[in-house]
Order: sequence, then C-alpha cells, then structure tokens
Amino acid sequence: MANAPIPMIAGNWKMNLFHNDGHALANDIAEKMLGRVGPSVDVAICPPLTLTGSICAFLSATPLRVGAQDCSPLQTGAHTGDISAEMIANLGCACCIVGHSERRRDHGETNQVVHAKAESVQRTRMTAIICIGETEAERNAGKTLEVVTKQLQESVPEGSGSANAVIAYEPVWAIGTGRTPTNAEIAEVHQHIRDLLFEMFDYDGYAIRILYGGSVNEKNANEILRVPHVNGALVGGASLKADTFWQIIEAVPKPSEVSAPVRVKA
Repeated sequence: MANAPIPMIAGNWKMNLFHNDGHALANDIAEKMLGRVGPSVDVAICPPLTLTGSICAFLSATPLRVGAQDCSPLQTGAHTGDISAEMIANLGCACCIVGHSERRRDHGETNQVVHAKAESVQRTRMTAIICIGETEAERNAGKTLEVVTKQLQESVPEGSGSANAVIAYEPVWAIGTGRTPTNAEIAEVHQHIRDLLFEMFDYDGYAIRILYGGSVNEKNANEILRVPHVNGALVGGASLKADTFWQIIEAVPKPSEVSAPVRVKA
C-alpha cells in the first residue's frame, strides 16, 4: 500500500478582511502552528490580494503557508487589472487556487481557462489548487461523476503531479450553504477522482492530494477527514475565525486512522 499524502488544510478567505483583522487572524493561526503537536499537516491561508504580500512577509519564518485565490493565465504585458502567477510567486506565495466555482460562475471561466491558469501557477513552481465540482442540478440529474470527470480531465495540465497540484472537490451546492454531502457521497466522488488520477498520472496519482470543500466546519471535519481519499479540506467561512479553523486542523487524523486501498497496474 502506498503511503498516504500529508493532509492539507487550506483556508480561502475570499473577499473578506482588512489589514488589521487579516494580520491578527494570520498571527493567531501561526502561533498555534508553532506550538502544535499532532499528525503532520500542511496548512495554508489564501487571503485577498490586498493582504497577500504583507502576510507573506509577516509569516515568512513560520510553517504557515500563504496562497492566492486566483491568477491570470498570462505572464506579462498590457492586461489592465490582471495579476500574473509570477507576480504572486514573487510575493512569497506557495500556492494558488484556480477554477473555484465562484470564478467559473461569476466570471465564466471554462475548463480551458482553468487549465491555462493551473499551467501558469505550475510554471512558477507554486502548487495549483485546482477546484472541480457539480451543481445541484447536475447532481439531481445523476451527472456528478460525468461532470467531475470532464472538469478533471480538461482542467488539470499534463505536467501535473503530487509536487505541483492539489485537487479540491467542492460540490457547488454545498459551498456556503451549510449543506454537505453524506460521507458515502463524498467517498464515491473522491474514489472516482483517485481512479482518474491513477489513470492520468500512474502511481503518482495516489500521492496527489484530494481536498474536500463545501461547508466544512469544526463540527463535521472530524468525520469528513476520515473518509478514504480525503486528504484535507479547502475551508471557506470557517477559516475566518482562528478557533474554528484550528479545530478543523486539529481534526486531521493519524495515517493509521484512514484506509484507502491502492490499485495495481495490470
């Protein structure tokens, strides 16, 4: 059996917080990380771009990673308002979210756009957190696995692997609604994603982390993080308070608490 990936808990602050509150929140989480004893976990926060540079500098000597919420697929040039992955990496970021359902919905981002953004992130040696997930209508129509398959295959670059890519499964109907799929529904989709990653990237597909996102909170994290092939969480609203975000981090299981069978190539 392959070794399970080190879990990742990433907080997506979205369009929230100003300078003082953002730095206070980052400081609280970093202080807790410095004194933490428990299973290995990678923790990242993704503040709005107005805070990203100063928080990167502020946290540079801590184990807490900083990421961005989006980037342009373009590298440089006359593109007013766009921010390249190179600019984000230059701030000190370790990762960048691409393809979040709110970007797909509000800005019409296609799988092809997400693919280009993920490539631009990986070009800088940052990790691309690539989001996929079905709408409520697609789930009700029984198309969840079909939608997830298409998004994964079209959004994830060929050069992806465990060193530069993380997949975040976020059912759109669960984001910010307080609703979550059942553990069995999460397990079904995460197993399907794992099988696809195995087909796309051979055994490294078992080392690529698959996060669950969509109304993850301190009450449901313990169960969700123990579902096979759930290697962490992409957290929205619950990441805006240090105490709730910390409870999710502390819910990360020991490797022995999670069983995820590995396929063998014929």
